[in-house]
Amino acid sequence: MNASKTGLRRGLQIAASGAAAAVALGFLSVGAANADTLVPLPDGSITQILVDGTVVTITRTGESANISPSLGATPLHRNAWVSGSAKVELSGPGGGTIQPGYIVGCQLTLGGKAGADSNMTSNYAGTTTTQSGKGSGTVSIGPGQAVDYKILDLEVADAFGAEQHRNGNPFKNKGSVTWADSTMAVNGCAGYAQARSYVKVIVSTANVQSTVTLWGQPFSLG
Repeated sequence: MNASKTGLRRGLQIAASGAAAAVALGFLSVGAANADTLVPLPDGSITQILVDGTVVTITRTGESANISPSLGATPLHRNAWVSGSAKVELSGPGGGTIQPGYIVGCQLTLGGKAGADSNMTSNYAGTTTTQSGKGSGTVSIGPGQAVDYKILDLEVADAFGAEQHRNGNPFKNKGSVTWADSTMAVNGCAGYAQARSYVKVIVSTANVQSTVTLWGQPFSLG
């Protein structure tokens, strides 16, 4: 009788320990799900021949996205720090602008505010133009829609000294753009959110003007 009670007590102790371990593992798994997630993205390139024979080559390297939950810990908000580098090269004389950005989509959204603020510096050397910067912005998406989040926000003065903003970096013959830890906050997204990078190059030569776009791999924002 006593041996039976002792065995029962041991069985209850083992079961309780197992349940406690399961609860602990459950809490650990929830914490892991809420941790930042680094998403390395593949390099890419595209080559296109314009009607006048000019060869345009766009290359994207070192792209990544660091996804994290919002500070408010709500399912309606999420943050991403995106980084990458892109360059364009023309086979002949010509120039244009290089515009990096992201297309962000969400299943269902509830309000939000749009905007972007980037601090940029330029470095010009010969015919090569290099652009680098670190910016931040908030993305607001309507139900079942996608928005265009532009990485660059360059402040320039027009001929009269008034302030203008442009989203593309000018280049002649070849140029490059690098973005590092640009913050992309998605607000009000009540469903699944996804983003995809692009590098749009508007090319102008003596005979033609054309647009060539290099798309990146889509990635989940949660």
